[in-house]
Amino acid sequence: MDLTDFHYYEPSRGHGLRHNPFNAIVAPRPIGWISSRNAAAQLNLAPYSFFNAFLYDPPIIGFSSISWKDTVKNVSETREFVWNLVTMDLGERMNVTATPLDHGVSEFEAAGLTPIPGRHVAVPRVGESRAAMECKVVEVSQLANARGEKVEGWFVLGEVVAVYIDKSLIEDGVYNTALARPILRAGRGGDYLEVKTENMFEMPRPPGSSKPKFHGT
Repeated sequence: MDLTDFHYYEPSRGHGLRHNPFNAIVAPRPIGWISSRNAAAQLNLAPYSFFNAFLYDPPIIGFSSISWKDTVKNVSETREFVWNLVTMDLGERMNVTATPLDHGVSEFEAAGLTPIPGRHVAVPRVGESRAAMECKVVEVSQLANARGEKVEGWFVLGEVVAVYIDKSLIEDGVYNTALARPILRAGRGGDYLEVKTENMFEMPRPPGSSKPKFHGT
C-alpha cells in the first residue's frame, strides 16, 4: 500500500484525530483491577487499562499508572497487591471504582463489593470476582522517554504468589477463558469488548514454536 492509504502521525506532533488512537490500536487489553492497601490499612480498588502478564516462571503481571495515584503509593508502601478479573456482570461496579473518591473512602464499599482477606498478602480480593491473583511487588519504577527524561507514569511488576479460580470455569483440567465472559478495554474513554465462547477459535502453533518447559511449573 502507498503511504497515502495510511493516516500517518508522529506522537510528539499530535495525532490529528478527534480522539487519540493509541490505546484503541493496542487493543483489546485485559483490565488491571487492582486492590491494594496503604500502611494505615486503608483499602483501595481501581481499574488500570495498561495491564498484562509478562512471564510464566515465576508468574509476573504488571500495570502502569499515568500518575502517582493511590494504588501506586499503596503498593510502594506495602509491596503487595491483588489483581481481580473483571467480567461482564461486574462491569458497572468496576466502573464505579474508577470514580475519584475522598481519601480514605473505600471503593469496595462504594461499589458494593466484598473484600475477602488474602492468604499470602494483607490485601483483600474482590469476593464477586471469579478469578484473582495475589502478588508481591517486584518493582515500582517511574517511566522515562527515549531521551531518558522522567515522565508522569509508573510501572508496577508483581510476582503472583497465589491464584483463585472459580471451579465452574475449569473444564477437563483447562481454564476456559470465555466461560467467565471477561471484558477488555478497547480504546477511547468507554469502549469495551466482551469475550464470548462463540468468538473463540483455536489456531495450532507451528512445530517448535511453543516450548512447554518455558510455560512454568
